[in-house]
Amino acid sequence: MSISAVSLPEITQTLAELQNPPTSVASSTSTAQQNELFATTLSQAASALSATLSGDSSSLDSQGLDVGMGTGGAGLSSVTGADAELNLISLLLLGQQDGATSGASSLPISTPAATSNAEVTAVTGEQAPSSTEAAHVVSLAASLEGTPYVWGGTSPSGFDCSGLVQYVYGQLGINVPRTSEEQATVGTPVQSLAAAQPGDLLFFAGSDGTASSPGHVGIYVGNGQMIDAPYTGTDVRQQSVSGGEPVVAIRRVLPNVAATNTVMGQVTVPAQYVSTIQSAAASNGIPAPLLAALVSHESGFNPNAMSSAGAEGIAQFMPSTAAGMGVNPFDSTQAINGAAKLLGAYASRFGSYADALAAYNAGPTAVARYGGVPPYPETQAYVPTVLALAGLTTSTQESLT
Repeated sequence: MSISAVSLPEITQTLAELQNPPTSVASSTSTAQQNELFATTLSQAASALSATLSGDSSSLDSQGLDVGMGTGGAGLSSVTGADAELNLISLLLLGQQDGATSGASSLPISTPAATSNAEVTAVTGEQAPSSTEAAHVVSLAASLEGTPYVWGGTSPSGFDCSGLVQYVYGQLGINVPRTSEEQATVGTPVQSLAAAQPGDLLFFAGSDGTASSPGHVGIYVGNGQMIDAPYTGTDVRQQSVSGGEPVVAIRRVLPNVAATNTVMGQVTVPAQYVSTIQSAAASNGIPAPLLAALVSHESGFNPNAMSSAGAEGIAQFMPSTAAGMGVNPFDSTQAINGAAKLLGAYASRFGSYADALAAYNAGPTAVARYGGVPPYPETQAYVPTVLALAGLTTSTQESLT
């Protein structure tokens, strides 16, 4: 796609026509055709944004950003350059989300705030990701179109499918695992393509995988389209999701704007883990702040953490322990629930949170042998640190009673 082929006035004109098409056009243009036109416009706008961010503004004309926006676009006329283009992409995504979930043939361009996360949730049952983050993902992925497929590739000189995903999200500060099989375990599941939002990951069995261990992944851009690195001999491209194999899984790794971080004890828990920690703690009879403190101290809430000793994931399970419990340590939900189960069992067995933490760190055999926190420097530092993060102390919480 030629970046020089599109300018912002052309984009806004196209959007205005989509919103209020002439009667003769509206009667002869199907919703599917309008959706296709919208997808093309979105892709062009993303390419234009990429050009701006890379310093090539020759193809962009920032005038007319408020054309067709009505009073709802008043705030856009005061920004220029990359910020203006970024806002336009966000508007496009909001309009796209509304069109995809409500089936409307027109786009709410004059009222960009009309499609809120709450409304998307009400329609789809899924919490929508931040539209700004989604815009970043889509624009960055679109800027990489044309990059050759290279097996094992993880850079703009060449990508394979999961390398593209890891690179795009990594540029936004979001860590995802390297392979499609591992990527299919992170974030939260999305139940169907109808509920998918831009920025979600789509998984396919592929030629080298299965439904349970996908071999291919793409980035959803909305309107039934995705950007992926298909296979050897092709380039990174945007294509129809329905044109290939069936989708076997969808995962949402982007944060959402409705959820908020929550303070538990002395720990600020990232929004995506709040409900998991609360429910896991309640199910295993331990305080939520204690579980939050343990996870924070173990990994800093990094689901891909790896220690020099070989501990893995957000709760730092050793592979043998994880396998024995049937837990995937890189699946945050499984790992947090597994940690809560262990901590609850240790607390019940030894009668104190301090000893439960010691057992988590040094193993229950050591705690039983020494009748409490073993004389290991690491464990003796670990226990009071985690208790303090939980807002507890060794003296006040030595006994569960």
